[in-house]
Amino acid sequence: MTWEPETVGLLRLPSGRLVRGRGLGHPMPEGQKPEFALYLLGNEPPQVEWESVWVRWKDFRLPSDKDDFTAALRRAWTRSETERVELACHGGHGRTGTALACLAILDGVPAAEAVAYVRANYRKRAVETPGQRRFVKRFAA
Repeated sequence: MTWEPETVGLLRLPSGRLVRGRGLGHPMPEGQKPEFALYLLGNEPPQVEWESVWVRWKDFRLPSDKDDFTAALRRAWTRSETERVELACHGGHGRTGTALACLAILDGVPAAEAVAYVRANYRKRAVETPGQRRFVKRFAA
């Protein structure tokens, strides 16, 4: 199953896949729930009724383990072809935007254009810090 096109926070990747980004500090959007989620937080996320993976990632920083992040992101990208996938941090901008930009690279967006792509198609404030922007530019698909 995939997301309904009017779902809040959706990013449409060049392949047509839809992935929802959101902030866990905000109420859960109405409508469909994810089937798989990648949570990007400094502390373990709350339990959810769908399958999820947690990548340790402190606010305004980078993932604690780049290899774990890359493996989890590839899993999210693969599952997004046929399932509702969500990427989320606390606010839904910095870590989520950074992960969505890296996901866009996996989907074919050139690394040098990925931050602009996510800002234009998800949230204008996505990818908050200079370190996060450098991380995206150096992310290897």
